[in-house]
Amino acid sequence: MVTHFNANMPFMIQSSLKNYFTLVTNGVLNRESAPEYNITFTAVDEGSPPLSTNKTISFKVSDVNDNAPIFELSSYDADVMENNSPGLSVFSVKANDADFGQNARVSYFLIDSELNGSPSSSYVSINAESGVIQAVQSFDYEQIKTITFHVKAQDGGSPPLSSNTTVRLIILDQNDNPPQVLYPVQTAGSVVAEMVPRSADVGYLVTKVVAVDVDSGQNAWLSYKLQKATDRALFEVGSQNGEIRTVRQVTEKDLLKQRLTVIVEDNGQPSRSATVIVNVAVADSFPEVLSEFSDFPHDKDYNGNLTFYLVLALAVVSFLFITCLVVIISVKIYRWRQSRILYHSSLPVIPYYPPRYSDTLGTGTLPHTYNYEVCRTTDSRKSDCKFGRAGSQNVLIMDPSSTGTMQRMQSEKSILDEPDSPLEVSGFVPTFFSYNYVVLFFFSGIAL
Repeated sequence: MVTHFNANMPFMIQSSLKNYFTLVTNGVLNRESAPEYNITFTAVDEGSPPLSTNKTISFKVSDVNDNAPIFELSSYDADVMENNSPGLSVFSVKANDADFGQNARVSYFLIDSELNGSPSSSYVSINAESGVIQAVQSFDYEQIKTITFHVKAQDGGSPPLSSNTTVRLIILDQNDNPPQVLYPVQTAGSVVAEMVPRSADVGYLVTKVVAVDVDSGQNAWLSYKLQKATDRALFEVGSQNGEIRTVRQVTEKDLLKQRLTVIVEDNGQPSRSATVIVNVAVADSFPEVLSEFSDFPHDKDYNGNLTFYLVLALAVVSFLFITCLVVIISVKIYRWRQSRILYHSSLPVIPYYPPRYSDTLGTGTLPHTYNYEVCRTTDSRKSDCKFGRAGSQNVLIMDPSSTGTMQRMQSEKSILDEPDSPLEVSGFVPTFFSYNYVVLFFFSGIAL
């Protein structure tokens, strides 16, 4: 019996025993080129005529991780407009793996690298599953024009295989910057004037407006226009170069002070512009220009701020003056009222004797030390003088006929015998509390 099968396959038949056959490989199997095989066996006997029978066997080639992911392109270029919103999807990459199942599952990673001193991950991020690249921050064309980074695609086999690609993001310019005037320099509070002699002819170059735009392309194309002028028939501005020239010859009738307003526009969509004021003096000598231009008004904002500070200072000084005036008047009124209250009071007057006072007018018999003790009776508790209670007959009486002696009338009990009893003198308590009330009311008013 003879057995054979389809040709052109990496297999062969081996027989070790009679009527027993083994199918073995005769080459390398590649699942990516031939994932499945259908083999038909034919058994033929040696009779005459010979008889045969067929048997078909199908089997699949299992996968091993022998293929790395492959990107569609070795490098990618993508455009993104500046001033984008963070998180914007700007591009996507794709890699294919010829393996099967988990070996063909591709994940995407951003390879760490530095860009302008910062890691690339601070500019962009990538979705590990889909390969979508997103902007982490808003890009500014004036600061960075291209972002180059590397992306790695890795499969899920064991061990994993990977490949890399390069992605370059090109930042597109947007018209987000107005033109900047470099000359003439605009100064606040001072006047810079260009001088034109009265003998100037037609086409005399007065000055040139110099401006730049940090944008690029047509966004940086600048044009110049004369917006306002004291005499529009005397000057013109070159639309491309910004040169200010005379249109006609200068005459004696032309004003000495000429004020031109030039507008500078870019070619972006929408366009942005800047204005510059050019002061021109029609004169033949510098002293004449200086005398005529000294009366130019200063900047309005500067005058407004100066006026505000002057008004504020005047208000503060006025408030302090009025406050001091009210305090002085209040003190004067208070002292006047106190003097009136003491003048109309019916309290007995206790004369004050200076220290070491002695009787020189009469025939007093009190010694100097005793007279000194009498002078201290209003405050000293060691004195023999005693104050009577209110409503009683205990009073201190100064004898007008005496020449320095003090008579004392004592009734039942002295205040010194009762240390806990209060001193009650008619007229003193109300005066004391009135004084405290006035002072408290005055300082409360100042605090408010």
